[in-house]
Amino acid sequence: MKRINVMKQEQSYNLREEIKTLRTNIQFCGSDKNVILITSCLPGEGKTTTAFEIAKSFAELKKNVLLIDADFRKSMIISRLGIEGEVEHGLSHFLSGQSTLSDVILSTNIPKLHVMVAGPTVPNPTELLASDRFSSMLKSCKEVYDYIFIDSAPLGAVIDGAIIAKECDGSIMVMESGSVKYKLAQEVKGKLQNAGCPLLGVVFNKADIKRQKGYYGKSYQKRYEKYGE
Repeated sequence: MKRINVMKQEQSYNLREEIKTLRTNIQFCGSDKNVILITSCLPGEGKTTTAFEIAKSFAELKKNVLLIDADFRKSMIISRLGIEGEVEHGLSHFLSGQSTLSDVILSTNIPKLHVMVAGPTVPNPTELLASDRFSSMLKSCKEVYDYIFIDSAPLGAVIDGAIIAKECDGSIMVMESGSVKYKLAQEVKGKLQNAGCPLLGVVFNKADIKRQKGYYGKSYQKRYEKYGE
């Protein structure tokens, strides 16, 4: 298994506390929620950063964690982790039968955290994700990892996330404040429900707290942080 050094970005106190709160909420969803999909309605809402920060946070609890980048449309994991040029094989290699599972799972400099990148763009992402090979891979990984987080393409744009959702125990939707219409958010929620994947919660991202008024605006002003995908 190849080892990579991921770039650790400095977090503000507020962001660390929000990630811990999200982690706690996931834990209270039940011990059967181990494979979790992270998706969004649109590109650029922060799902990739959210997925990585959640995965890292669980690893800090000494949990064995695997973060899978299943966004074949526009993968951001490699650039976000600062590992350009370090990875030769990804999920698309495995699903197309070109690599073994040990080839595509990478250990990191963060104890207990492993990563699987998407690999090169493929012409048939939905077919690969709907394959028995993908389902069997997750079953094998569940025997090793306490938590598996899957970063998918935005479900409001393509159907990939709904295919992945069928194999997951729950999902989290990342939404950027002010960028998503109510109808689209409801459509994404419906797709997750139709896939039989419970929506565990929504991460309301990039909120402009300065525009909040009244009691709740003052109380929660320090609890949010802007961060991009």
